[in-house]
Amino acid sequence: MAQRKKRTVTDQHKAAMAEGRTQSRAIASYLEALETHKPKRGRKRTPDSIDKRLAAIDKSLETANPIKRLSLIQERLDLLNEKESLEGNVDLSAFEAEFVAAAKGYSERKGISYAAWRELGVPPAILKQAGISRAN
Repeated sequence: MAQRKKRTVTDQHKAAMAEGRTQSRAIASYLEALETHKPKRGRKRTPDSIDKRLAAIDKSLETANPIKRLSLIQERLDLLNEKESLEGNVDLSAFEAEFVAAAKGYSERKGISYAAWRELGVPPAILKQAGISRAN
């Protein structure tokens, strides 16, 4: 059986792979934060409106049949999670700074267009800071 030639990775290639991983992490973190905190369509809920609905759910639970009770319990859990996320405003600036530093190189390397970033919800101002324009 013939022996295979041992492949070696150059320091330059290792550095390029490390840079790619760093860029990917920055991009993924920012996009996940954007997705998590994306404004929803329709009327905006406030902590007060959530509290009112929670009170109505608690009252309805007393007389609801088991199937309805299950739905109400799930709605209550969803509302409590939503209220928690409303109260904990997340500062995207740290994610934005890493995104801005990594996005242009990532876009060039992966062939990602301005339109693709916009469709994902990345604001034009952030793309401008990153050096990504419509012409890219």
